[in-house]
Amino acid sequence: MEKPFAITLDPGSSLANRTGSWRTSRPEYVDRLPPCNHACPAGENIQGWLYHAESGDYEAAWRELVKNNPLPAIMGRVCYHPCEGACNRGRLDESVAINAVERFLGDEAIRRGWRFAHGAPTSGRRVLVVGAGPSGLSAAYHLRTLGHAVEIHEAGPLAGGMMRFGIPQYRLPREVLDAEIARILDLGVKLVLNAKVDDLLETMRAGRFDAAFLAVGAHIAKRAYIPAGDSSRILDAVSVLRSMEGEDQPLLGRRVVVYGGGNTAIDVARTARRLGAEEAILVYRRTRERMPAHDFEVEEALQEGVMMKWLSTIRQADEGRIVVEKMRLDDKGFPQPTGEFETLEADSLVLALGQDVDLSLLQGVPDLEIRDGVVKVDSHLMTGYPGVFAGGDMVPSERTVTVAIGHGKKAARNIDAWLRGTARQLAPRHELASFDKLNTWYYSDAPKTVRPVLDILRRQSTFDEVVGGLDEGNALFEARRCLSCGNCFECDNCYGVCPDNAVIKLGPGKRFRFNYDYCKGCGICAAECPCGAIRMVAEQI
Repeated sequence: MEKPFAITLDPGSSLANRTGSWRTSRPEYVDRLPPCNHACPAGENIQGWLYHAESGDYEAAWRELVKNNPLPAIMGRVCYHPCEGACNRGRLDESVAINAVERFLGDEAIRRGWRFAHGAPTSGRRVLVVGAGPSGLSAAYHLRTLGHAVEIHEAGPLAGGMMRFGIPQYRLPREVLDAEIARILDLGVKLVLNAKVDDLLETMRAGRFDAAFLAVGAHIAKRAYIPAGDSSRILDAVSVLRSMEGEDQPLLGRRVVVYGGGNTAIDVARTARRLGAEEAILVYRRTRERMPAHDFEVEEALQEGVMMKWLSTIRQADEGRIVVEKMRLDDKGFPQPTGEFETLEADSLVLALGQDVDLSLLQGVPDLEIRDGVVKVDSHLMTGYPGVFAGGDMVPSERTVTVAIGHGKKAARNIDAWLRGTARQLAPRHELASFDKLNTWYYSDAPKTVRPVLDILRRQSTFDEVVGGLDEGNALFEARRCLSCGNCFECDNCYGVCPDNAVIKLGPGKRFRFNYDYCKGCGICAAECPCGAIRMVAEQI
């Protein structure tokens, strides 16, 4: 009787991948897109820098962070952290305090004097950036690291844009703002202050610029028709906040009424309290639930003694008094007048009804389309005029610092491609790592760290920073709360639970691979993977 013979197959061959009729599906290692990364308007690799932070390598974490965002200490204070709203950990206990860890890394970089690494070799190309706000600074940073000479023209006396002239010091200390701006300028970015661009094309010709990025902020306050007496004191919110940067602070009086429901209105009302107003009343025509201001800012304002009159609108302003009409919401949620009036005593009225952008610099630029007060751009943020790009408040988008920083990065990379005569190719995004793909059995409850807050008396009388930062211990704890959604962090679970010894360790940082000659497709590895980095796919016979 002849002996049975065996065939030995190369594990890499197509035949070797067909491992028998006992298996209908096979496991595969995958990388999925973390929801925090997906939600970040600045395009940060949040999971990537948290990975370094949780090991205590804060400089590596900071350097990974600033690949996409050069202003982490600022963003750690003023970003409204949509990443935390998307964080899968929030479905388990509470979201990771991503914003607080970002601030810790930004502050640590300032304290230790970390500098940006110089980037690509000089390209010989020059780019004009108009506006030194968050979008312009972000674009300048990325363009410089890509090797281009950058010159920022800023109409104001100081850099920072609305970060300086629209965000109060109790939210963003100026020494933090100045430190992060200085680090960008140290790369060799040229900043020209008090240099308003009146004629874009002439400025580009005179400076021999090859391309331009327009990042003018929304500094023009919107007005509303309110019948007012000659002696009534009506101001706009932008002017009030801007004047806080000068030597002469605004004189608002003891009773201040602020008209509006956005974050700027909240900032002005809180500023009024700090300037000594005994009463700061915010009048808004809808309910609290419909206010555009973020709820945590509304709550902080209420704690500081700001009073709110929801479902109200201002009908008239005379010396020392404001006439307010009560409103009601109709079936569609729109405010309607009721004919009921009341009078508020007020020394000044501050209008916080939104801002517009000064687009006068675009006069004479052909093929530009302006619609609803903003510039139309394509998917690369380029306007209708070749080589002129725009972002931030100048284009249709949400007006936040985070969005503006993201626009600056995106524009810089597209400007770089345009200058080099290439088309920027984006890699396809991975599948989202949703909560249902995780195995959270392995995680114990670890409540989110609460940031320290300044005592209420100092909040009402000083411009000291309200929300404090984390210390190293708390920052390390928060970073370690990250679930590493969708990406293997080498926990060895798959290696330990596989009944067939089909998981092969490749060494630190190299993850694992499957030996399909042994795997029978039971799926235990996928079911037990904490971060959802393994999926089962149908076997192809």
